[in-house]
Amino acid sequence: MNSSLRCWKTVRTMKTLGIDIGSLNVKAIVLGDEGVIGTGIGPPGDDIEAGARSVLELATRQAGLNSDSLPSVATGVGAKLVSITPQQKSITTCLARGARYMFPTVRLVIDMGAESTTVIKVNERGRLADWANHDKCASGTGLFLEQMAKLMNLPLEQMAKLSLQAKGRADISNTCAVFAESEVISHVHRDPPTPMEDIAAGIYYSVVSRIISLCKRVGIEKDIVITGGMALNEGLVNIMEQELGCEVLKPEAPQTIAALGAAIIARENAEKGIKT
Repeated sequence: MNSSLRCWKTVRTMKTLGIDIGSLNVKAIVLGDEGVIGTGIGPPGDDIEAGARSVLELATRQAGLNSDSLPSVATGVGAKLVSITPQQKSITTCLARGARYMFPTVRLVIDMGAESTTVIKVNERGRLADWANHDKCASGTGLFLEQMAKLMNLPLEQMAKLSLQAKGRADISNTCAVFAESEVISHVHRDPPTPMEDIAAGIYYSVVSRIISLCKRVGIEKDIVITGGMALNEGLVNIMEQELGCEVLKPEAPQTIAALGAAIIARENAEKGIKT
């Protein structure tokens, strides 16, 4: 076997690791030739380094591997706070690559997490073309939806299901999370009160309207993929599809897409001989 063929075989059987260190959760992905072979999700805890390593161990144990031997790339708000890997990539780049891996036709990625929402334009090669984000106020985030559910004395999952039964949408127009809470309370205590399902739909619409404003900044183009933990919220996705006028594609594990993109970049770096 000649040296070039040996090299090709080594690369093709390579396993790589991607880790996304978010504000509320750490996500890790082990990527093999056959796809994702290991996944780990967990909170960072008080010690981010220890929390990240614990999640890495979950993913690599599932894959039957040792994390110390894997080429890796980190992303997310906490990527620079740990010594797990010398390589970091921006969350926007990783989201673009991960979404493209799952959906080759993707042109727009909407990533909605606990504390921020980011919209990413993807070009025909699957690379990041443009992006816009919303992280100055809670009103367009997962934490906002959780707070609204608490005001309505409902679990978030129940609020999502309730919104699907709405015949109208309560007007929740304020762009400030604090004042939006006052509007929700006003609807709850009206005489007669606004139907709970209409309040729920109004809450989701208020969030979606902010997200669509971000989409318009970079240009709305199908196919559209939603990622992040809030992609699992059927009430949010339902209103988003109504307002966009098209299906929104959702990965099976939407909160791990940035980690997947990081693992893809780790593989590309390894193929180029870049130490990760």
